[in-house]
Amino acid sequence: MSMTTPALRRTLVAIPSTWPRALASAALVAIGVAILGLSAQFSVRLPVTPVPITGQTLGVLLVGAAYGPRLGLATGVAYVLAGAAGLPVFAGGFSGLAIFAKPSAGYLVGFLPAMALVGALAERGWDRRPTLTVAAMVLGNIVIYAAGVAWLQGFVGWERVWALGVLPFLLGDAIKIGVAAAALPLAWRLRGLGR
Repeated sequence: MSMTTPALRRTLVAIPSTWPRALASAALVAIGVAILGLSAQFSVRLPVTPVPITGQTLGVLLVGAAYGPRLGLATGVAYVLAGAAGLPVFAGGFSGLAIFAKPSAGYLVGFLPAMALVGALAERGWDRRPTLTVAAMVLGNIVIYAAGVAWLQGFVGWERVWALGVLPFLLGDAIKIGVAAAALPLAWRLRGLGR
């Protein structure tokens, strides 16, 4: 049997054509990880909560909406893995597996489904109108809160989790959602979507 059957030839021809797309996706993931890592460094620690206030939700929602569910989730996973592996991408330049023992770990884990959700909604057209974009990002933020609160309650108890894990963040997250929604058209252009 010849090694150059029509199916094999089609496969060999298709492989190089996928490389530029794979390289572009890898570059976008790297850019997204950098955005998330930089946004984490804009952090403030309030004495009333064990969770820092960061710019990360802005990055999470923006990257999720601009990248879609698969690439957005891949970027979130790459970010968490980069930080766990020792790159100083978490809030305050923190890195390592010890992040998962902190009160804020649930919010970090919540970034992943939030990025996938916002990306999936954007893929379904929720990113075409400002009100739907904001709604998608609010839903993504609720996912982050749900994961964060579920973890944080183990440190502070259910009776204090609202006051320590949600209330201090509402105003800032509303502002970050507005900024992310406004920046989305720029993110499309940078990604080359031409929407």
